[in-house]
Amino acid sequence: MQRFFENKLKLWHKKPHHLPLMVVGARQIGKTYILKKFCSEYYAEQVYLNFAEQPEYKQFFLSSLNPQEIVSRIELFFNKKIDLKKAVLFFDEIQDCEEAIASLKFFAESDETFHIVSAGSLLGVKINRMKAAFPVGKVQLEYLYPMDFEEFLWAMDEKMLAEEIRKCYVANSALPAIIHNKALQLYRIYLCIGGMPAAISEFVQTGKDLPVFNRQISADILTGYLADMAKYAGEINTAKIHQVYRSMPAQLAKENTKFAYKLVETGGNREKFQSAIDWLIQANMLLSCVKLETPQSPLSAYLADNIFKLYLSDIGLLVSLSRINFSEIIQEQTMIYRGFLTENFVAQTFVTHRFDLYFWNSKHSAEMDFVLNLQDGIIPVEVKASDNVRSKSLKVYMEKYQPKYAIRVSARNFGFENSIKSVPLYAVHCIE
Repeated sequence: MQRFFENKLKLWHKKPHHLPLMVVGARQIGKTYILKKFCSEYYAEQVYLNFAEQPEYKQFFLSSLNPQEIVSRIELFFNKKIDLKKAVLFFDEIQDCEEAIASLKFFAESDETFHIVSAGSLLGVKINRMKAAFPVGKVQLEYLYPMDFEEFLWAMDEKMLAEEIRKCYVANSALPAIIHNKALQLYRIYLCIGGMPAAISEFVQTGKDLPVFNRQISADILTGYLADMAKYAGEINTAKIHQVYRSMPAQLAKENTKFAYKLVETGGNREKFQSAIDWLIQANMLLSCVKLETPQSPLSAYLADNIFKLYLSDIGLLVSLSRINFSEIIQEQTMIYRGFLTENFVAQTFVTHRFDLYFWNSKHSAEMDFVLNLQDGIIPVEVKASDNVRSKSLKVYMEKYQPKYAIRVSARNFGFENSIKSVPLYAVHCIE
């Protein structure tokens, strides 16, 4: 959540001797914008180095990783003295300069205080493939994700509605029907637009009119993702990464959303495609949801081997990749779209709010879409795209494991009955 991230930046700035900050996230989610805004608000000077736009900047780090020498070279190049007490160094697209990543260790260990922020689109991939040692423990890693539905409401100037949704979530009190329906309609618009800042900005600037929204925004982001696969895949076969990514609409549209290699390629198997899947997860382009053998704390200790589901990092990109007409989402014409879009939306929201993704099933007789470790314990989450909530799975789970309560996400209004907390689709971001 980007508001959460901005608060983390403020806390980082207040520390007397802070580690270099490294922001990890997929392309086009606002890393550069937020960091530039932060730097201009909190520092008198900003030294901005973009290693993708200006590859020659890598030379600042080649002969030595000594912080004073690096700063001296930068000063000579720009013919400007840097006041380290007032200035922040911003290393953007840092994945393109391995030496700059390695240098962060020496900046952190220096007796002199340096203010350094960095960002890159595929740092998850780069970190796992660096020739030099990654400066573990010498950088503060932060993850940035697409804007969630609440942030979409803020962008739409619907802050009153956002506040009321949070109040009703806490109180388990229903919104008036007319407001509930309004919130559901805004949720459907969010499914179309997604959480990428450029897409939301375009929608707002074009008068919040879906028919005139430029769908090319999301298509261009997808094109950029595919280009990144070719540029940064390294030894992994780029074609396999493309195949996995493009198979996602088919993976999610089937009744059982467990990842199936055969949908990537006839006869496909784990050995052939697992490295491509790992690459996409490390690049924050796909989100992994792992099956639990037993929903027991700690959840990470009870995982089923090699059984998982995958989701796209942004619902708007999934709609674009699937080539779904907006009218089908807004008018709810096709049930199959509603199901897999809803599940992906919920998964994306949970990851944005720092939840690890797990699911559970019992020999195919019952399945919980998600299982979360909340303050109240291990809580099952059932996801329904409509207001038809009839299902035996939740009953089976609750009888077997006796959770304190369960959460049902659906198009129904807020409520709490029979130990089931009803959470409307537009309020998933409230779960914590």
